[in-house]
Amino acid sequence: MGATYVDVTIRNPAEPHRTWTGAFLVDTGAFDSLVPRSHLEAIGLVPRGSREYTLADGRRAALDITVAEIEFEGERVGGTIIYGDDGIEPLLGVTALESGGFEVNPRSERLERLPAVLLKDISRPGAA
Repeated sequence: MGATYVDVTIRNPAEPHRTWTGAFLVDTGAFDSLVPRSHLEAIGLVPRGSREYTLADGRRAALDITVAEIEFEGERVGGTIIYGDDGIEPLLGVTALESGGFEVNPRSERLERLPAVLLKDISRPGAA
């Protein structure tokens, strides 16, 4: 399978007019999304903590994270963003991808909408 890219806008939820847009590699092997630190700082986002990740080469690293709005293909979702080194390629992780209702078609290497997900009938107690 080749590389799939999508234009993504990262939005500061506290100041929605502050955004950064770039071409993101869709990485279905990455749980969270990743953006170079300088872009996150430029829109006023600050680290909210750190999380340990296993990198592609097998090393483990504690990386700063924040929460932001992630907009792509006409959908806007909230998600965890990893602070990457400056110059690193932005990644769109699988949680944002699926939260937006998309999957990658391995043949066309394009994003496709997921089929609708059925929810349990919550209007009646005990309904299935």
